[in-house]
Amino acid sequence: MNIGEASTISGVSAKLIRHYESLGIVPKAGRSDAGYRIYKESDVHILSFVKKARSLGFSMKEIKKLVSLWRNKSRASSDVKNLAQIHIKQLESKIHELQMMTNTLKHLSNNCQGDHRPDCPILEGLSKK
Repeated sequence: MNIGEASTISGVSAKLIRHYESLGIVPKAGRSDAGYRIYKESDVHILSFVKKARSLGFSMKEIKKLVSLWRNKSRASSDVKNLAQIHIKQLESKIHELQMMTNTLKHLSNNCQGDHRPDCPILEGLSKK
């Protein structure tokens, strides 16, 4: 199938397919006599895998490793689990940071009168070192 068909089936844009190919995440596509990329069903399966991994927040480096592990049938599942657990810790850290930011902004916003006066606890809070 051509890149447009692979894009439609996988849900990954043609631009991203070319990008993933350049990073070595997806194998280099075969070429038609006219020089157009030709993709196999297995390539589309990898693209769908990558899309799902991206939706879970994995980095491109992590996805490359996951694809490699996925394609290696003699891999240890502990390698995959370790990668997932590291990612979970990173996500939990980000969640904690976002919760702290939310709490700070709620506190500042709750202390702002939001009226005609120039006093603004939000701006004061942001200006503190």
